[in-house]
Formats: sequence, C-alpha cells, structure tokens
Amino acid sequence: MQSAEAKFNKNSLFLTLKRYSSAVSDMEKTILLPSLLRDVPSDCEAADETCRDLYANYLMLKAIRNTVESSLVPLDDHKAMNATFTKTLEPFLDADPEALFLFHLRGLFSVMSELTKETQSLTEKYMDIIGLGN
Repeated sequence: MQSAEAKFNKNSLFLTLKRYSSAVSDMEKTILLPSLLRDVPSDCEAADETCRDLYANYLMLKAIRNTVESSLVPLDDHKAMNATFTKTLEPFLDADPEALFLFHLRGLFSVMSELTKETQSLTEKYMDIIGLGN
C-alpha cells in the first residue's frame, strides 16, 4: 500500500500545504521559548518598516498555518481585500478562467514554498540562538 504522500504528485497543492503545516509544527516543537526571538532581526534586505523581528515572523507563520488548516479567512479582511483586488484585477477578469486559475495556483505554490523555507530558517536560527545549531 502506498503512503499518503506517494498517492499525490510531489507538486500537488495538498502536499505543498502539508509540507508547510509540518514545517510549522516542527518549528513549534523546537521553539520552546518564543520570547527569545523578540528583537532578533530577520533577514530583511532593507532596514524599512516592513522588516519584522523573528518573534513577529514566528507569530505570522503560525497564524498562516491556522488559516491554511481551517480554510477560514476573517470576513472583514476578505471584504476589504476583495474590493481592492477587484479594482486591480479588472483587466484579468475577462481572461480565460483556466489561465487565471493556473496563474493563481502557481502563485500559491510559490508563496507556500517560500513560507516553508522561512519557517525552516526561523527554526534553524532559534537553534543557533540556544546554542544547538550546526
């Protein structure tokens, strides 16, 4: 009998989301004292206001995982984003629905892969902070 992962293509959406969820679970198991991440700068290229400390990244990654697993988007955020996206996506709304779907699917794969890497990196940095890194 095949494992659950073997049943799906390695690039399936399900596996991508599962890898992210697993990376966040590993992060939570490893990071026993999240407060140690406070005021530790992340790997931002520029020193702008969007650059967060590792603790803020930790909280964000957990919140995204909860949203992915529950499939719930806060209603207020959804309404505001929908109005903004409708205005910016007007040229695309007349496009082929399949092409539009594939465009968004590629974007989702890209974002989830990047978030998985960020989660693993944050876990490694925590291990370095507590002196257990490679």
